Amino acid sequence: MASGIGLVFPGQGSQSVGMGKSLCEAHPAIKQVYEEASAVLGYDSATLCFEGPAERLNLTEYTQPALLVSSIAALKTMESAGIQPIAVAGHSLGEYSALVAAGGVSFRDAVGLVQKRGRYMSEAVAPGTGLVAALLGLTPDVVKDVCREASVVGVVAAANFNSPGQVVIAGEKAAVERAIELAKEKGCKKAIPLPVSVPVHTPLMQRAADRLATDLAAIRWSDLRSPLINNAEARAISRANEIHASLVKQLPSSVLWEDTVRTMGAMGVTTFVEVGPGAVLTGLIKRILPEVRLMNVNDPKSLETTLNNVNR
Repeated sequence: MASGIGLVFPGQGSQSVGMGKSLCEAHPAIKQVYEEASAVLGYDSATLCFEGPAERLNLTEYTQPALLVSSIAALKTMESAGIQPIAVAGHSLGEYSALVAAGGVSFRDAVGLVQKRGRYMSEAVAPGTGLVAALLGLTPDVVKDVCREASVVGVVAAANFNSPGQVVIAGEKAAVERAIELAKEKGCKKAIPLPVSVPVHTPLMQRAADRLATDLAAIRWSDLRSPLINNAEARAISRANEIHASLVKQLPSSVLWEDTVRTMGAMGVTTFVEVGPGAVLTGLIKRILPEVRLMNVNDPKSLETTLNNVNR
């Protein structure tokens, strides 16, 4: 068995109508994942993932459970390989998928939590008042300066430090638009608005975090089989009593994804497998640690390639 495997799980922005459908058709046993989720959610999870509509799938309250379910379904197709990761991580919402994978929480509990998390996030900020955008070509320090200057207009903060030269900012619409103007003046190559319906990982999410804390406290957490490198601090956690505080802190704090990946590399991860829809994290990791092996599992072909190569 090859050592040095890390599993990573995608967050919002990786969703698309049809995600997981081909995997489910090729591996009918994973239908039970969707059925279990549907019983918790109160609607047909598979239909939303496979058929949409996109307008509903892109609403945070629906996006989050859909991505979690799709990621865990993909994970189930890998079980036969007996992969034992030395670390796991997830990008924002993906952190819940990672915790399920590492045995920290039951799938059923995670589905209920992310449904509430999405709802609380949506209710924390009035629809249409927030904006999220990726800034390309600036250093983290310049982005922080830009947000500080633009904050005279309203709340704006660096939400995700994704990879060298890519930082996502989020906040109140006018403040984010001002920050984009300032960023371009300071050499920003491109500013890309993102399909995320709420400005997560900013102080605007503190109210949602406070509400979520109550739900997190009611869940039975377990020590992890593999350490989780958390978003808020990019440090390894593995004890049940650390998880609750980490997830509460995550919502209003920046996602330190670049640091998370570097931490995993320093721990000895040499093969990263992105489990779930899309390949956003694969692209980011390639820019952070160009020397590592990268694989993903999001359809039958990528699953076959990964299973044939991951333990070599």
